Amino acid sequence: MSGTTTARQSQTAEQFAENPDFAAVSREVCIAPPRYRNEIGKYSIHRASTCISCGKCVEVCTKGVHVRPEGYRQVLRPFDYRCNGDECRETDHFCVDHCPQQALSLDESPVFKTLGDYRWTPDLLASNWFMAETGEMPPSFLESEIGDSGGGFDRLRFIFPEKPPEDLRREDINTQVLLNKRKNDSRPKITIDVPWYGGGMSFGSTNIRAQLGKVRCAKAWNTFSCTGEGGYPDRFIPYRDHMITQVATGLFGVREETIQHARIVEFKYAQGAKPGLGGHLLGSKNTPAVAAMREAVVGTSLFSPFPFHSVYSIEDHKKHLDWIGHVNRKTLLSAKVSTPNDVEMVAVGSYCAGAHIVHLDGSYGGTGAAPNIAKKNIAMPIEYAISNVHQFLVAEGVRDEVALIVSGGIRNPWDIAKAIAMGADGIVIGTAELAAFGCIRCGCCESGRGCPRGICTTDPELLELLTLEWCTQRLVNLYCAFRKCLVDILYRLGIESVAALRGRTDLLMHLDYDNKRT
Repeated sequence: MSGTTTARQSQTAEQFAENPDFAAVSREVCIAPPRYRNEIGKYSIHRASTCISCGKCVEVCTKGVHVRPEGYRQVLRPFDYRCNGDECRETDHFCVDHCPQQALSLDESPVFKTLGDYRWTPDLLASNWFMAETGEMPPSFLESEIGDSGGGFDRLRFIFPEKPPEDLRREDINTQVLLNKRKNDSRPKITIDVPWYGGGMSFGSTNIRAQLGKVRCAKAWNTFSCTGEGGYPDRFIPYRDHMITQVATGLFGVREETIQHARIVEFKYAQGAKPGLGGHLLGSKNTPAVAAMREAVVGTSLFSPFPFHSVYSIEDHKKHLDWIGHVNRKTLLSAKVSTPNDVEMVAVGSYCAGAHIVHLDGSYGGTGAAPNIAKKNIAMPIEYAISNVHQFLVAEGVRDEVALIVSGGIRNPWDIAKAIAMGADGIVIGTAELAAFGCIRCGCCESGRGCPRGICTTDPELLELLTLEWCTQRLVNLYCAFRKCLVDILYRLGIESVAALRGRTDLLMHLDYDNKRT
């Protein structure tokens, strides 16, 4: 590392230190409405030309679907996405029944049905949007617990006792997770306040405002986000205590100083969505800013090779971890691996090499840039990998010495709780964070101008669709709703902490096995 680089980095850090408000964040929930006037909702309310703007619908609606601002004579076009639809029919405030002109009608939205896929159904997307807007658990008219994949988490259910213990209170339930479990280790005993952190999204794959929103939220909730493999922009420096530095096979933007910033350094050996393929950033996303960060030529496609060509054994892996450990003697070491058939051997090998965190990344994660043929056919689904690895580490006598963190298609608090009950310590979420920004799962993430909602883009015009404050608040709200739901699950199970849920497969049943416990 040159003296010039050191001086520049130090000066940048001092510059941010003089502006502490830049990094000020809060867990406080504030309503963060969608960016579009006509957001997509499950139902559509139609107002016919016979409407006389009498305001009766405004008077009876309790969800804010019908609005007439002060000073307006006409009622505005309905905010359809707020409508409860058929649930409202059973109440005494159903606007269609109260309209004196019979000018209102209710239908299911045909556009809503086209969103998402079998794993991320329209209801799951809308549930996520609701949580990101309000910080509350989703309404009952949306199926917010499961998707329509027909397998995995969608076939698992919790077995709840009739009543929780009388002395258990929701406010006493502990959702913290310890990330350094090694007993004879001098590195910091880092604890996060919620059992998840944000996944790696590279500078260049997503826009800088989305990335900053992720890490600002991580700071508010005392957890982490991750740089991905695209380097460490200077704007991350104020949040360095909550940003994981990722070292991937391309080594893009990897610097000695960025390793020294990090409380956790993650080696990405493979991604569950595309194991054996490596990363790929198309030339349309390689803007001057991205190219400068990655030390590449503007407009060229950038590939991360597979694998690390310096790592072909556990001994080689240990050399990598030792390298990082010497550069930063206070950082925790994480190994992100995919889920091959012998994933349990990979996990125990990573532990033996010195990793504090073994991060298993199963199939069905990744963005729309990951090829479907890879996501659906190569890696093991995370639901199978968790139990295999957990039980193997228990048998080896090292389960309580390593944090097992998992990812790959985990969508909501129910999936988080199920994964922990199967044996994980914590979770990494990725797509759920993108959904909070309004992702509709169109699958155009790989293109510079392909993201219609300005999330996975480097285009400066599309970037203006998002603001840093809005991104931050949407994720703060989402995390709040996630924690509320997780606490409710733990309360109903009669469990006082997330740590006590780990490995409790006796609390799960699988619908395909005669409702017997797993």
